Amino acid sequence: MARRFRGPFSPEPASLDGSRDAGPQALPRPAPGDLRHPHESRTRWITAAAVPFLLGAFFQGDAMGMATNLAGFGITAAAMWLTREGLQAEAAYDARRVARRPAIPRKLFGGILTGLGLAVGAAEPGAFAGAAVLGLTGSALHWLAFGPDPRRDKGMEGVDAFQQDRAARMVAEAETRLRAMSDAILRVGDRRLEARVAMFAATARALFDRVEQDPGDLTAARRYLGVYLQGARDASVKFADLYVQTRDEKARRDYELLLDDLERSFSALTQRLHAGGRTDMDIEIEVLRDRLAREGVRPALEDDRDPTADDLFRTILRDPTPR
Repeated sequence: MARRFRGPFSPEPASLDGSRDAGPQALPRPAPGDLRHPHESRTRWITAAAVPFLLGAFFQGDAMGMATNLAGFGITAAAMWLTREGLQAEAAYDARRVARRPAIPRKLFGGILTGLGLAVGAAEPGAFAGAAVLGLTGSALHWLAFGPDPRRDKGMEGVDAFQQDRAARMVAEAETRLRAMSDAILRVGDRRLEARVAMFAATARALFDRVEQDPGDLTAARRYLGVYLQGARDASVKFADLYVQTRDEKARRDYELLLDDLERSFSALTQRLHAGGRTDMDIEIEVLRDRLAREGVRPALEDDRDPTADDLFRTILRDPTPR
């Protein structure tokens, strides 16, 4: 995915009113298809290590030995598939500031199946205790190699669960429209257009991230996530069909201007939502200051700089009684 790079001497992008935004810009989250867990490749190696179960099944002298070897390989391969799904869910969980824990502990079940596959594949008549020990060891090693599943929600304190689910559905639909845009431009076979669409997708995902952090912003962003992205998807499909046949440069310029307008609109909305969040935070700080002033700790906080949380706690602990 294309990313914007900037250094200490790079010019800052201009806002809609022509002014420069001097504040730091947070990088948007990557596309869901770009998320990779650093341990995801381990599942392929473990599946490859179970291939001797598959090959050895055809050299067994009895049907039971063949069945246990095939079952051992199949269960181990299914365990690695389930573990890989759990790692992808964990990567998506880590990439978001606000996220629910996975509904199904896939890595836990993958570890149980790994131990079961090893036990079944190594089982022999009269040696079931050894196979059980091997299975338990395999499950323990799986837990050490891949770790546990996320066990608690992240950033969900004070968030309405209904609104959060509603925002998640809207963002999922918006991601589908962005993928449709990218797939349509891939048919054109132009790297510059692909990068341009990827830049717009990065701007749109910054808005998605904001909506997921604060589901209360969904009302302001609904039209952008729905109508505007659906129109952008339809325009991308029609442009790709036309440009593949005619290579019309005027149609290309018009499409790029459309992406410019959409990117400015999405970026402006994201900035307005962030500004609204800052206003809410300032109001909370003023309410806290008034409350502390009524408790008699106001004089200790009156200086040229804004107090930090450490300053507030230090002042309260030093003089806990009202004056």
